[in-house]
Amino acid sequence: MKEEYKKWYSPNLSGEIELLIYGHSGQPVLLFPTSKGRYYETKDFGLIASVQHLIEQGKIKIYCPDSVDALSWYNKDITPAARAHNHSWYDKMLVEELFPLAVQETGYQKVVTAGCSFGGYHAANFAFKHPSLVSHLFSMSGTFDITPQTDGFYNVDIYYNNPVDFLPGDQDPDLWNMHIILGTAERDICKPFNERLSGILHQKHISHWLDIRPDADHDWPVWRAMFPDYLARL
Repeated sequence: MKEEYKKWYSPNLSGEIELLIYGHSGQPVLLFPTSKGRYYETKDFGLIASVQHLIEQGKIKIYCPDSVDALSWYNKDITPAARAHNHSWYDKMLVEELFPLAVQETGYQKVVTAGCSFGGYHAANFAFKHPSLVSHLFSMSGTFDITPQTDGFYNVDIYYNNPVDFLPGDQDPDLWNMHIILGTAERDICKPFNERLSGILHQKHISHWLDIRPDADHDWPVWRAMFPDYLARL
């Protein structure tokens, strides 16, 4: 399995961004780490190994970017407005720097977004904000309401990075063309968030699958089972 490390100076972040890329060809997958996770986290916890066969077959090429959560949503040393603003720069980096790289390297015009736990938030937020860029969304135990990280503060940056707020009124036709799986588990602390988002999608008549795994928790073993199952559906 081909593994490539990349690092560059991001003008949007005003700093360096690091990522690992797995595979030589195939549909591009943006795979986000969990809260404050690093770009190598999904490899360390076996998520990459769970889909190694698909990578080696050239069906997928996975891009694992670093997060900036410690500088944005989880940075309690700055104001909530600054947290949201910092995340908005991260979103611009994804759209203007990482997405074009994935498109250029693979030849596909859309990407798949995926992530576990808070990575599921990143995957869903990017997909719903930029549906013309995303073909599939695979969220595993995601959370989709960012307001617990904003200490009661609310502004337009928070609104447009909070899927449960902006999605109900969004009429972008590409939303109805996206393939969406919301994975969760019976004992998952994020199960209510997935049920709430599923309800919003139902109200909009957006096709999706709410996958609730029996006898499972909010943890890596269930995500390692979900990920190959979801990617095999591409």
